[in-house]
Amino acid sequence: MVAVEMQHITKHFGHVLANHDVDFHVSEGEIHALVGENGAGKSTLMHILYGLYQPDSGSIAIREHSVSIPSPSQAIGLGIGMVHQHFMLIPPLTVLENIILGNEPVTGVGILDLAHAEEQIKTLLERYHVDVDLHARIETLSVGIQQRVEILKLLYRNANILILDEPTPVLTPQETDALFETLHGLQAQGKTIILITHKLHEVMAISNSVTVMRRGKVIATCPTTQTSHTELSRQMVGHELALLPPLSGEPSHEPGLVLEGISALNDRHLPALRDVSLSIAKGEILGIAAVEGNGQSELVEVITGIRKPTEGRIIIDGINASSADQMPPISHIPEDRQKRGLVLDFTLKENLLLGRQHENAFHGMLLFHDRSVEKFAETTLRTFDVRPPDSRRRCRNLSGGNQQKVVIGREMTKDSHLIVAAHPTRGLDIGAIDFVHRTLLKERSRGKSILLVSSDLDELMTLSDRIEVMFGGRIVLTRKTRETTLRELGQYMTGTASS
Repeated sequence: MVAVEMQHITKHFGHVLANHDVDFHVSEGEIHALVGENGAGKSTLMHILYGLYQPDSGSIAIREHSVSIPSPSQAIGLGIGMVHQHFMLIPPLTVLENIILGNEPVTGVGILDLAHAEEQIKTLLERYHVDVDLHARIETLSVGIQQRVEILKLLYRNANILILDEPTPVLTPQETDALFETLHGLQAQGKTIILITHKLHEVMAISNSVTVMRRGKVIATCPTTQTSHTELSRQMVGHELALLPPLSGEPSHEPGLVLEGISALNDRHLPALRDVSLSIAKGEILGIAAVEGNGQSELVEVITGIRKPTEGRIIIDGINASSADQMPPISHIPEDRQKRGLVLDFTLKENLLLGRQHENAFHGMLLFHDRSVEKFAETTLRTFDVRPPDSRRRCRNLSGGNQQKVVIGREMTKDSHLIVAAHPTRGLDIGAIDFVHRTLLKERSRGKSILLVSSDLDELMTLSDRIEVMFGGRIVLTRKTRETTLRELGQYMTGTASS
């Protein structure tokens, strides 16, 4: 039986056509992957299925019955649930309280019946072989466990069709394995699962069928066994993606960045970095792997001068930046491009000048050289493939991938020998990811020192000469990339192995 059938779905947002005459169907009891670049229309389509958006035209049938889904509550009533990329959990509440929130059982006299709720949820835990402490507070749990709680929320509400939006980018390999085991268990119980993802190796590993979208249209739907990683990537971007060049040439013996015994506090004035020492040679990419909240964000802030260390020295290009009056120039790709990398209401030209407005190339004694600034902006937008390459366009009106290219274009054209890249491909599609990777490799070949912080272990393994793992604010593992595995990195990231 067909669990979901969406026919001729069209959706506009102003002048933007997000979905164009889309046909999408999923068989009951299968794991179906939905893939495509950013802006391909896949999230819009699933938001329509979940009742967050209303289609301009088209029809939806659930188990061969025509339905209208005007709201998420209506979707839940039809047995459709969605786990969003950013979890909808209340950190101070317990697992049990989060699961029943909005659907609390009460006694006959209107009193909250937590004991009955706990009985119901324990039955779900046994049926679906999920292990979660119902009395633990959400803020104390790992991302992987929080994700299980989101799934339990849907099961508690009797969801039979589960939509998961990009569920693995922040998971360790062990947590990803645990998630896939849970999904296979749900499938064995007859649940239908739709997985929105851009990780094609995961598509090949777990899905029964796959739909590819591009520019608001469905390009292909087929059993996963009848396609390949290469074919899916070609369908997503519309052309063949060449393989990344292998790391070539050995890093020099000259260090570009040295940290000696760095300690620092977080925003709550608690220890975030504890006696961290590391070195990056010129022409080397050092990858930092860590579960969120283990000091990697504070490490980036200390190196880039945003946060002051309480102890230790930072040496950049032989200069003690800890005591220097002025920091040596650093190219910084921040983890949150909208918070730290851009002013969204500025034009692209203005954003390309941020932090560079004092460079001699752009101004005279008092005024900017408009012609020099305009030429720089046009060249950078063209070189870094920002679309559309209109220097007068507001940054807010660009897609996330193109906003990231603006940041990268500004930072890669700086006269600096050190690049600090924090999650540079987070939220980007396969084409934009490929572009960022090639840019970083090009800068490595030019002899720059690169610190790469990423939650994507595949990215770290592909780009890094060496990888260091942070746990509890300390470096707990250092390995040459070719001498480690994803599983070993995951063990150190979660503290289940010790150096």
